[in-house]
Amino acid sequence: MAKPLSATAFRDAIRGEGVRVVEVGSWRTHNRGNRGSGWGPLNGIMIHHTVTEGTEHSVALCRDGHSELPGPLCHGVIDKAGTVHLVGYGRANHAGLGDDDVLAAVIAERPAPADNEANVDGNSRFYGFECINLGDGDDPWPEVQVEAIARTAAGICRAHGWGAESVIGHLEWQPGKVDPRGPIGKKGGPALTMDKIRARVAQLLDDDTAPAPSKPAPSTPKPAPKVVDLSQLIEAARRDPAKSGTPVSYAGVRVVEDALAAEGLLERKYVDGHYGTTTRGAYGRWQRRCGYSGAAADGIPGRASLDLLARRHGFKVAA
Repeated sequence: MAKPLSATAFRDAIRGEGVRVVEVGSWRTHNRGNRGSGWGPLNGIMIHHTVTEGTEHSVALCRDGHSELPGPLCHGVIDKAGTVHLVGYGRANHAGLGDDDVLAAVIAERPAPADNEANVDGNSRFYGFECINLGDGDDPWPEVQVEAIARTAAGICRAHGWGAESVIGHLEWQPGKVDPRGPIGKKGGPALTMDKIRARVAQLLDDDTAPAPSKPAPSTPKPAPKVVDLSQLIEAARRDPAKSGTPVSYAGVRVVEDALAAEGLLERKYVDGHYGTTTRGAYGRWQRRCGYSGAAADGIPGRASLDLLARRHGFKVAA
């Protein structure tokens, strides 16, 4: 059990894992007060799907609620591009009543049993994240969204000293719930499961390279961000694979390869500044994680996918 993080520490824990965060209005003080059993101590993180589409509509609904259930309906909304929109902090109407045996398992950080009763207040015990998805079992989860879910959860776990078993889905908490569900990447893709999310959270928590602090120490000058020229990067991606050896045709390739390696898409031994077939394959996997497919995931960088990679890893993109 843990005292809730301060609102600032909560936000920074998410940002510290490389996730883009948008602060919506007075989110820090928007909550349900001390209704029910209040809020805290906190035991874990709960993942939901919205059963909606569209970022603007979904964020507004989760912030304001509706006639039968007032908002906030979560603490953060994770959109399909992997951005977390903070809409409330404190008690939120997201978890409802759930199984006390599941709560005991979360506290002990062991696999949860099947939920078969609803007898304990979850709104007081869990951080809650609504993730934009229709929840019909067909609406795909872009890989970049799934990665943002895992990174968000890992950041909060890291701040509290929790393990991956502190992260559960709504379907594991309350009988009759199915969220989150649906295919990863595309219709008919592999199913999103909480076991997959927890496995990625565990991997992130086990990573020896701790996330960089969101702000440098006051006495440390902030380094200028590296800049990657998109046109030169595209030229390297088209020319380098055909060249023998590992010639470096554009120094900015190394910046992108470092980011791909940090995403777990490229082995470190291939971070050499040469945009060869291995790097092109890794960038194609990044494009598919961003929701692209077919010719749009051919490993040739585009502005949107490169901008997203840049936001995650602290470099800038020039046209």
